[in-house]
Amino acid sequence: MLTYQKIIEQLFSEVAVHINGKRPWAIQVHNEGFYYRVFKANSLGLGESYMAGWWDCDQINELIRRLLSGNIQKRVRVNLQTLIAYLAAWSFNLQSPSRSKIIAQRHYDLDKELFFSFLDPLRQYSCAYFNGTDDLAQAQENKLDLICRKLNLQQHDRLLDIGCGWGGLARWAAEHYRCQVTALNISSEQIHHARKICRDLPVTIEHRDYREINGNFNKAVSVGMFEHVGFKNYRTFMSVVRRSLSSNGLFLLHTIGSNESSVNGDRWINRYIFPNEMLPSLTQISAAAEGLFVIEDMHNLCAHYHRTLLAWNERFQRAWPKLAKKYDEQFKRMWEFYLLSCAGCFAARYIQVWQIVMSKGGTQHPHDRFS
Repeated sequence: MLTYQKIIEQLFSEVAVHINGKRPWAIQVHNEGFYYRVFKANSLGLGESYMAGWWDCDQINELIRRLLSGNIQKRVRVNLQTLIAYLAAWSFNLQSPSRSKIIAQRHYDLDKELFFSFLDPLRQYSCAYFNGTDDLAQAQENKLDLICRKLNLQQHDRLLDIGCGWGGLARWAAEHYRCQVTALNISSEQIHHARKICRDLPVTIEHRDYREINGNFNKAVSVGMFEHVGFKNYRTFMSVVRRSLSSNGLFLLHTIGSNESSVNGDRWINRYIFPNEMLPSLTQISAAAEGLFVIEDMHNLCAHYHRTLLAWNERFQRAWPKLAKKYDEQFKRMWEFYLLSCAGCFAARYIQVWQIVMSKGGTQHPHDRFS
């Protein structure tokens, strides 16, 4: 009979991941319980066993890239807990108005010193755009300007920023394009910082769920927020945005996405990083937008997110001696596994990041504005 160790070793060896091998993506096992935990719980077991110190790897991002590229995750058994999570997502709205605050409370309202230790000066917690630069700060400015150009922002515009983070995009748009911005968020920590950095600009920061949007705008944007909407609410989200836009309005959706439609997210990410997170597929996005928007342009920034995550991890590691005064070693391992495993997901093209420009009735602007 094959043991759990033999099963995992054989599967991993198919993608040149050798247990206790010498290559930088090899896993160094410190606790034999690793094999059963990964066999039983797949990605959840892999992440939890790393947090517990049961294994190490010099290049976690390359390890994950190889495992995903070889579809190893689909060949490790799916257990009852996975099935229950799938059924729960189908049966309940895990991102209902009452539950939407969970993600803010458990992630975005964490000590901002943690986030600011690895983010750029504009506090962009989403994919940068390394177009002609290797510098993270410049790449994030590139991303902000790319968004504003795709929206053809003008001085007279009224921009709706749905899920504004720490306010970097709202500030950039108001400073560089002289438009008026209304930004929504449900994270108290992020709202406080956003109001602080935008206080002398034509920017209003509101503590409001997207379902409570009021007002009329001619441009709208949502960056890194759609991942928290949930498949049961995709159509509602699109309907609310359409209702809020003028007849010639433009909407830019920036979101991480999945190659395949699903109704729940990765179990480790859901438990430890983003509660109730769910990545939409292009099929789900287009179905939600059907009859409401014309899709004008789609841009895949996947390779740029791989580089963004590696840059974040490098900065996080440099900041750790100071952060260690507040957080323990298990937290460090959790956070670096989050950053590096996500980098591996993008490198494997297992997940994507899209910027999708939509209009209410078709725009007459030339397509080359979106390049």
